[in-house]
Amino acid sequence: MANEKDETVSEGFFSRITHGFSAPIFQEGNSHTAVNYNESRGVGIKIIDLHKSFAGQPVLRGINLEISPGETFSIIGPSGTGKSVLLKHIVRLLQPDSGQILVDDQDINAPLAEGERRDYRYSMVFQSSALFNSLTVGENVGLWLRENRICPEARIRQIIREKLALVNLAGKEEKLTSELSGGMKKRVAIARSLAMNPDLILYDEPTAELDPVTSDELAHVITDLKSKVKLTTVIVTHDLNFALYLSDRVAMINPEGIVEVGTPEQIKASQNPLVRNFIYTTTKGLKGE
Repeated sequence: MANEKDETVSEGFFSRITHGFSAPIFQEGNSHTAVNYNESRGVGIKIIDLHKSFAGQPVLRGINLEISPGETFSIIGPSGTGKSVLLKHIVRLLQPDSGQILVDDQDINAPLAEGERRDYRYSMVFQSSALFNSLTVGENVGLWLRENRICPEARIRQIIREKLALVNLAGKEEKLTSELSGGMKKRVAIARSLAMNPDLILYDEPTAELDPVTSDELAHVITDLKSKVKLTTVIVTHDLNFALYLSDRVAMINPEGIVEVGTPEQIKASQNPLVRNFIYTTTKGLKGE
């Protein structure tokens, strides 16, 4: 019974988030309109003086960040510092109290003129993976495409095979997700996001509940995608080693805002005491190193 409840909750949330994606991704009113799956592009993101409070309690305080097109960018920091809240703002699940988020210089929260459409596609990989245990791997990956009648069934099956191959799960279409390990579920969730052919993909704590070996395997999958798919990647994680391994740049956040931004090498060499303490406590290194 607990599993049925979890699946219902997951299904409802996934339905809301994917329906939110439908307008920017595909033309409306055409059941056979397909995305050009041979093309995607990375988008640039600019976050300007972003503020958000809940019940009078500030969570985001004047966040300023700039992410380049095609970049793999990680946001690190202790739990409770607003990392996931920031991610939800980028995908418009939350509205800021003040400030702006620009994607390719377009304010994502500004009203659209009649007939105007946002010209980028985005998807999100959730911390829980949000897969449906009663469906097969292939059915999970193709669910959104089928629900929205994006393209003919033969093309959907082809897309499913292509995206599973990208995450090293070729030939796993018929397996039930309930039979998969945690790491494999994460990769199925990535394949499902890739099926939307996004220009921007976001990961919320991708290594949550994974052991170090499986986390390392997932890092290799995400890194390998950089050479195969043109997109911008934003990762929220408390896993410092994971972020340093696969990111082009890393930003550290704390309750007061962004502490520091830099390449993995710059973050590791930082003399900022907040950064040094985070590195020490998460890697058990030496503060003097």
